[in-house]
Amino acid sequence: MNKKMKSALASYARSFAVAALTAYSMGQTDLQDIALAGLIAILGPAIRAINPNDAAFGMAADVVDIELNKLAKAGKRKTKKK
Repeated sequence: MNKKMKSALASYARSFAVAALTAYSMGQTDLQDIALAGLIAILGPAIRAINPNDAAFGMAADVVDIELNKLAKAGKRKTKKK
């Protein structure tokens, strides 16, 4: 599993945990309701992840990331050492 995938899964886990804890702290004790709150919390980012045109998460994000890395490496080469 690559770094980007681990980061995405950690983000989903945090969203789930925050929503579930919020539901619990508001008095929900039914585990099904708490789990549903957590699943609803990760639904938005999951929809973005499957959208290939989303510049932040979709396939376009991979292209943008590659191009930014190329530009960063090119910038490092151009700087002069003193």
